[in-house]
Amino acid sequence: MKTIDQYNFAGKKALVRVDFNVPLDENYHITDDNRIRAAVPTIQKILNDGGAVILMSHLGRPKGGPEDRYSLTHLVSRLKEEFNTTVMFANDCIGPEAVTLASALKPGEILLLENLRFHKAEEKGDPDFAKQLAALGDVYVNDAFGTAHREHASTAVVARYFPNDKVVGYVMQAELENARRVLENVERPYTAIMGGAKISDKILIIERLLDKVDNLIIGGGMSYTFVKADGGTIGSSLVEEDKVDLAARLIAMAREKGVQLMIPVDSVVADAFSNDANIDTCLSHHIKPMWMGLDIGPSAREQYAAVIANSKTILWNGPMGVFEMSNFSVGTEAVAEAVVEATSRGAYSLIGGGDSAAAVNQLGYADRVSYVSTGGGALLEYMEGKTLPGVAAIERNDY
Repeated sequence: MKTIDQYNFAGKKALVRVDFNVPLDENYHITDDNRIRAAVPTIQKILNDGGAVILMSHLGRPKGGPEDRYSLTHLVSRLKEEFNTTVMFANDCIGPEAVTLASALKPGEILLLENLRFHKAEEKGDPDFAKQLAALGDVYVNDAFGTAHREHASTAVVARYFPNDKVVGYVMQAELENARRVLENVERPYTAIMGGAKISDKILIIERLLDKVDNLIIGGGMSYTFVKADGGTIGSSLVEEDKVDLAARLIAMAREKGVQLMIPVDSVVADAFSNDANIDTCLSHHIKPMWMGLDIGPSAREQYAAVIANSKTILWNGPMGVFEMSNFSVGTEAVAEAVVEATSRGAYSLIGGGDSAAAVNQLGYADRVSYVSTGGGALLEYMEGKTLPGVAAIERNDY
């Protein structure tokens, strides 16, 4: 697979798939520009080589065509500020205006195309739509790892029109290198921390990790399915009833493989799903009726921190509780602090996208862990052993 450093963009127009799916407030101001900042080195490399950049991305989930709140025009001023160069905007990602602006693009300039998902053909992976996008550039760069698990026109199909001129950008390259680092030749002890609401979202990765890790720490809403499978009473805590038997099987599998699978010994519980609810702490296996576990408790925090402190490789995906509510964010913060501390002593730590990445960024720890993935679902699928269409499209030359 060719990387961006193996290509000279002088005199070329690079069609770059980025992930600019950034949150906007009611006035269309960007509230978190991490994804834009992540793509800066790739864009800058092309400009520095003497190339021109044509950016394409999705934003949000538009239903039936153009919607102003999902328009990429809201990002133009941020890009002008970042690159201090001409940034043009095409009101459609295909068609006469896009063709005209792309044709006139000079080295050092940037053209941002309108939201790809304003066309249903994008998500359908339509070859004709992909061909029209491909006609705008001389070389294709995929730097959108977060969408690499989708076989969309701009992430997979478009690559077939660039048999000899397709590369991965720095974001994609870093994501793949860091994912491989927690899958192959890891330094031990290796600890995986799995949180979030549902066990069903993590089944495949948990099964795969049981062949690789020394410790598997469970937190978040999904931990109560494990507690119930382990014979506990969980009050009105979140539970996937149809996954209780599976959780029991995973507990047994961990035991067979010699993996220490840790369920929170205690929990912060509340009598309602609200930051203003009455709060208590109790053993996770003995939660009273009408009460629900919303965070790991103090003993669980201590136990988890001790295991993390002794780890040389750490993978973390998913929060330990409802961290958006301040009263139930303590567990996630404690795990984040433990991961940061272990990293400072030489451990390798990968924060696996989604809510855990948001928590680490929110706490200001992003530069104190080894790598924060922007991948979310793409990272999980890659770690489950699935082929990512956006990656395979760069690797393949059989079109």
